[in-house]
Amino acid sequence: MSLYNLDKIFKAESVAIIGASNKPATIGNILVNNLFSPVFKGKVFPVNPRSDSILGHRSYPSIKEVPGPVDLAVIATPISSAPGIVRECVETGVGGAVIISAGGKEVGQEGRKIEARLKEEAEKGGLRIIGPNCMGIMCVGNGLNATFAAQQPLSGKLAFISQSGAVCSAVLDLSLQKDVGLRYFVSTGSMLDVDFGDLINYLSDDPDVSSIILYMENITNTRKFMSAARAVSMIKPIVVLKSGRSKAGAKAASSHTGAMAGEDAVYDAAFKRAGIVRVDTVEELFDCAELMAKQSLPTGKGLVVLTNGGGPGVMAADAAAFYGIDPVTLERDTIEKLDKFLPPFWSRGNPIDMIGDATPDRWRQALEVCLHSREINGLVIIYVPQPLSEVTVVARTIAEMIRGKSHPPIFAVWMGGRDAQRGRDILNEAGIPTYDTPERAVSAFKYMSAYAHNLEMSHEIPRRLKNTLEFDNREADGIIAKALREERGFLSEWESKKVLHAYGIPCTPTEPAGTSGEAVRLARKMEYPVVMKILSPGIIHKTDAGGVLLGLKSDRDVEEAFEKIVNNARNYDQKAEIRGVTIQPMLSQPDYELILGSKQDSFFGPIILFGMGGIMAEVLEDRAIAIPPLNRLLARRLLEETKVSRMLKGYRNRPGADMELLEEILIRLSQLAIDFPEIIELDINPLFIGGTQCVAADARIIVKPSTVLSPEHLVISPYPEHYEMQTTTSGGLKIFVRPIKPEDAPLLVDLFNSLSRRSIYYRFFSPMKSLPPDMLARFTQIDYGRDMALVALDGGSSSEKMVGVSRLMSDPDGKRAEFSIVVGDPWQGKGIGVALAEALLNIARKRGIEYLWGMVLPENTQMLTLGNYLGFSISRDLPSSQYKLEIDLKSGRRENPRETGREWG
Repeated sequence: MSLYNLDKIFKAESVAIIGASNKPATIGNILVNNLFSPVFKGKVFPVNPRSDSILGHRSYPSIKEVPGPVDLAVIATPISSAPGIVRECVETGVGGAVIISAGGKEVGQEGRKIEARLKEEAEKGGLRIIGPNCMGIMCVGNGLNATFAAQQPLSGKLAFISQSGAVCSAVLDLSLQKDVGLRYFVSTGSMLDVDFGDLINYLSDDPDVSSIILYMENITNTRKFMSAARAVSMIKPIVVLKSGRSKAGAKAASSHTGAMAGEDAVYDAAFKRAGIVRVDTVEELFDCAELMAKQSLPTGKGLVVLTNGGGPGVMAADAAAFYGIDPVTLERDTIEKLDKFLPPFWSRGNPIDMIGDATPDRWRQALEVCLHSREINGLVIIYVPQPLSEVTVVARTIAEMIRGKSHPPIFAVWMGGRDAQRGRDILNEAGIPTYDTPERAVSAFKYMSAYAHNLEMSHEIPRRLKNTLEFDNREADGIIAKALREERGFLSEWESKKVLHAYGIPCTPTEPAGTSGEAVRLARKMEYPVVMKILSPGIIHKTDAGGVLLGLKSDRDVEEAFEKIVNNARNYDQKAEIRGVTIQPMLSQPDYELILGSKQDSFFGPIILFGMGGIMAEVLEDRAIAIPPLNRLLARRLLEETKVSRMLKGYRNRPGADMELLEEILIRLSQLAIDFPEIIELDINPLFIGGTQCVAADARIIVKPSTVLSPEHLVISPYPEHYEMQTTTSGGLKIFVRPIKPEDAPLLVDLFNSLSRRSIYYRFFSPMKSLPPDMLARFTQIDYGRDMALVALDGGSSSEKMVGVSRLMSDPDGKRAEFSIVVGDPWQGKGIGVALAEALLNIARKRGIEYLWGMVLPENTQMLTLGNYLGFSISRDLPSSQYKLEIDLKSGRRENPRETGREWG
């Protein structure tokens, strides 16, 4: 349900406290005190059948007896009574409930039964639930405090969401100590209904939320979470602390990929794909929270340390090196300015060591230089107590210099105990984050830089491949279906390579042989030397079974090898079915051995793995993981996350690999994982790279019947090729209509350049000379499961030429959507807009969108005519003086203008 009724919770105007209590120090008592706070202007109704009055306020025996409508019910009774209370809430039209009560699924089977009943009762009336087993929620903007916390947070722009009530309490306490303001404070508990995806979607629409901080133990709906996070992280930072790093995600893995792709590594990959910054500790989580609340993002990696103590400066430099932050070199102009007032023996570099006798005036002058030096994107100020610079005076000097001014991110490290705390308090009040150690400050800059880098990468345009990718889905399907019919979980190497070959992944020629004589015949045909491997569906790791022999140079070698390999296999596993061997040519020594793979993760669906291959793959663990679908940009990033990628670009006397070919192979592997949810594990190990050859020398695929069809097993919707169509417009123009691709950015720029100033104004409601990179990325890199953009390509052009584009931007609940259409000036009046609009309407109906709307300027008569033709109602929006086009798709298609004789002009 996503956003449905969430306003009834977070913007509640009337709240019932079920389980309100007169007994001090109880949850029901604290809730009453918090909700009757003078800052909350809504109505509050205590509910307790055993008391007529709670803390001087009238109490009611049940929710049914409360006068007037109730938006939010806060339930703090034993959980056994909660299903009945939820039923009464539904019957009285309550919009949302916060269930504080513990004792749900966390206690076992009986608790799970209670939660199932809660869900069943809530769904009867669309009641939204936060919890159970939670601390509650706070909405600082309207004074709503529906928690049993003892403290009220400061007002700010930070949203904090946590599955742990204990972490909630700790962060709330730290926020007050550090003067960090909050906008929302949400304890999610068991997430029976409202989950992280819902909350991220909801917070995206609040302009007073600047960043979102999450403490997470698990995700209940990964597809919703990924969709929400990918959309929101483009406009607001999301920082997450995911606990449980030590869990083994591949305890019984049957392949190298399974062994190397543990649960936590998959979460890492998912967070990266979603643009989320992940931290490792509660300390770092709060440091990031403080930063996001107080500081602007750095524009680069130029971190400089300004200090009056040499040792702490070195500590900061060491921490920067540990985190991979290269120390920025001070420009000559900066050094010359510092030379004018710093002692002759100052460090003359980064860190800027002003020497221990630095006075407040010296601090002021040095900070002035740093704030205006273009190479400095972040500044760590480290103060060490010294006799000549009183701790509070220096702090006030810095606070006064930056108050009300724009500046790069500043991180203050006031070293020391009680006296240093007085300086930290001054800086906190001035909006400067403070830290106890240089390492923490540098770590905080690292995370801010990571988010800035995520944003920068999200604006990068993927390049197109030279070749059009084609796949033989039917061939691969036949092989996989045969194995499933035979109730085999493993494809043989020969079958696995045939599947890979069907998807264009190069493999060494491999032929099965059931006898030694057949093996000799194949070896002669392939030409010596050859490789022989055991052919047995039950033996996965052939090397462990002594089932691989290399460099066979003669008929006799092959005959002896056949007998030896078969005997080794029988000794290794007496129950294994031995089908013979496979013969393949012996390749020359490759320059590199790589591993590629795919694995079905129980939460995130298929993942793609790349790294150093060969028999040392699991030992070296040089690997990276990504979530499909992949394009060239995502494939390249996957490659570059590994150490071996540096060698692949060329190292000493070794030639570089064909990186574009590797990107293409990863994309092909990604498509195979997309098309076949039956593939639960896949290994290509090794993939040989050498000279002009790039081939899979060994492969194995593990399959299992799937309960879902592609692409339902994915958490990120792939390119929906079923929306592609060839059509001829009413003006006689042949066009190819298809969903937009990230690689279409250059085509979209060309279309924009074909627009007149008038057309640009009609589409964007303001004059624009070019498409900014962030807008270009947002228009082309869409979530196909959430939004849709269709492009019209000129069918008569020898090269791809975009002549029009239409967009469908859905609300997170998937029920309402905004649309827009633009056609290049040279192609206007030829029916392209009609074709795009009708295709968009069909998609909206198929997706269950109930309401479609768009805003149009009064001067844009062509768009108004198009809207009228398509059956939209048109009304004047008085606040904006624009026209609003609306259509109700839920009630069925309105009259078809073509059937009534109206024509498109």
